[in-house]
Amino acid sequence: MKSAICMTTACLGAVLLLGGCMQARVEESREIATPIQKGERVVILAKPQIEGAGAEDEFMDCIGSNLGDGRNGLSVHDNNDFVDQMFPWFEPSTAPGKPEAMSALLARPGVAEQVTKTGVRYVVWLDGSTRKIDGGGSLACGAAPGGAGCIGFGWWQKESAYEATIWDLKQAKSAGSVGTNVTGTSAIVGAIVPLPFIARVQATACNRMSNQLRSFFSGTEATAAGTH
Repeated sequence: MKSAICMTTACLGAVLLLGGCMQARVEESREIATPIQKGERVVILAKPQIEGAGAEDEFMDCIGSNLGDGRNGLSVHDNNDFVDQMFPWFEPSTAPGKPEAMSALLARPGVAEQVTKTGVRYVVWLDGSTRKIDGGGSLACGAAPGGAGCIGFGWWQKESAYEATIWDLKQAKSAGSVGTNVTGTSAIVGAIVPLPFIARVQATACNRMSNQLRSFFSGTEATAAGTH
């Protein structure tokens, strides 16, 4: 589903009125049902990459905090604690690359027992980033004996694109995926005092993905979060 916060052609004008112009899209693909029994948990992990890690720590923390706020009975296991308890099986260099590899991992001595101790039923692998994709304008600031100020107009566009892949550890299968893409245009207007109008794309992406993941596990349709 897609939510257009304002039309692209009128975006820069709307920046001045709304404090940011954004377009958001959320997608979901389900492969199996995702029931959560009492005592079962979800853990949010950065998807291992060939170089570096998956999603940024702040985005992972935001998703974990939103999902673990007590609604719909979701219990979120601390990601660092989970990795420590499962050492070394979920380190970036040793984590299974496919859900099918979980069967072989769980067959190793002591691994299945350790997973059971953590209470984690589902792993949510997060991948993606927030980056600047465009920008322009000119803003000049200066100071003189009579005062200081800025003049001009500068703008930039950012994109937050993330995908969450959900694994069911109990069945060693992929349960599905949830993706979100948010683009936003921000600006600074120099009118003596610089006036920033910021589109908070990463926060919006976090809210949208959190709502969709919550509905993914609860089996209900997500309600789109408001954007500014």
